[in-house]
Order: sequence, then C-alpha cells, then structure tokens
Amino acid sequence: MTDSPQPAVQFRNVSYRLPSGHEILRDLNLEAQGGEVLVLLGRSGSGKTTALKLVNRLREHSTGVVLVDGRSTRDWDVTQLRRHIGYAIQEVGLFPHFTVARNIGLVPELENWPKDKIHARINELVKLVGLDADVVPRYPHQLSGGQRQRVGVARALAVDPPIVLMDEPFGALDPLTRADLQREFLSLQQKLQKTVLFVTHDLHEALLLGTRIALLEKGRLASCNSPDEFVASSEPLVKKYVEAFAAGDVLKRGRA
Repeated sequence: MTDSPQPAVQFRNVSYRLPSGHEILRDLNLEAQGGEVLVLLGRSGSGKTTALKLVNRLREHSTGVVLVDGRSTRDWDVTQLRRHIGYAIQEVGLFPHFTVARNIGLVPELENWPKDKIHARINELVKLVGLDADVVPRYPHQLSGGQRQRVGVARALAVDPPIVLMDEPFGALDPLTRADLQREFLSLQQKLQKTVLFVTHDLHEALLLGTRIALLEKGRLASCNSPDEFVASSEPLVKKYVEAFAAGDVLKRGRA
C-alpha cells in the first residue's frame, strides 16, 4: 500500500485572532492536494480571505501550523514563499505606472531571468489568458475590467508557481465577462494543473470551478465536499446555500 500524496497546502488546527482578541478563524483543519481547485466558500466575514492570506504570510496565524509542500510557512523565507505562490485578487492590483509587459514581467525580473526569457514568457502568458498582443505596451487604465483581470492572472502565473491563490478574482466583472473568464480558467487549469485555492461567495462559481468546496461559517470549517456531494448534502447549513442558489436560479428563469 502506497502513502497518499503530501498535500500542497495544509492547515492544522489553525486559528487567527486580531489584536483585540476577536477570532477570525478557529481550529481550521483543511488541505489542498496537488492539482486540485479547492474553493473556499462562505458569506462575508466567514474567514475565507484570511485563510488565503495565511498561506503566503500576508497575515500570520495565531495558533496551529500552515504547511506549504509539507513545510511550515514560518520555516520558509517569506520572499521565496511568495514567489512559490501566485496571487490574483478581485481588485487586480496592477501597478498603474507599469505597462502590461512590465506588470507581468516584474517577478521574473526580480528572479533575474534573462531579458529574452522574460519577453518570451510575457508573450506566452498574454496568449494563454486570451489577450491580444496589442495590449502588451498599454497601461492598466487603457484596458477593460476583463482585460485587467486577465493580466492579473497572467502576472500570478509569471514564474510558473505550483500554487495559486485567487481571491474573488472575477467578482467585480459583469456577468458575461465573468462567465467568459470562468470558462477560460477551467481551460487553463486543464492545461496547467496548478493547485488553486479559490475564494468566492458565489455557489454557482464554486460548483463550476471547484474540485472540492470548503464551506466556512464564522471562522470554522462547516463542510468540505465535492460539488456533487455538496449539492446532495443533508447538512442544514449546506442545504441553506443550495436552496438559496436554487431559488435565485428560479427567479432568473422567471424574469427571462
């Protein structure tokens, strides 16, 4: 009998408290296997984004241990940890005074890649995320919201990190652009097989994109299931989410 693969990311009895003592996360036990899309689902204030930020040490956990590739995040050099992990957020966070090329190529430049390799990587990623080559010399303010988000994803993938954190990356987009990017994300994931932790409060997005769905409620893990198991679950909180989603779907159809 062979051992199961080591999780790419693991939370062991992790809690996070504010200086005031208010607990945002409590005794979180959760793991993401290599190549899976683990969706962190929950309402605002449930601890989703905090959990994500503990992985790349944008925040430091209060108790427990967070492991990346079997190694405590506190044993990593923080710069190397963050370059090992791509990060894409809803607000994109592109540098406004940098061109698209410079935004995507910044981390490879910091890693001292040769200029020709950086140039080739920029062109490869622009194509990979569905952008036309003419965006490369533009600045963020010259792009649409969907284009900026694609650049944000390209930047997160720049040095080919094995792990990618995505915090509501499509949440601020109009429904059609969001649907386009969700489809492109699925296509990208099939090609790249990254380990992705994906935060959303949208159950439709969670069911569409997730390998598993981890539902957080008031800082605790309420359930962690495959999409099919989630929909079929008899757990009261999960059922509330599914029923609310189904009711919203019915209302949409009724207005069509």
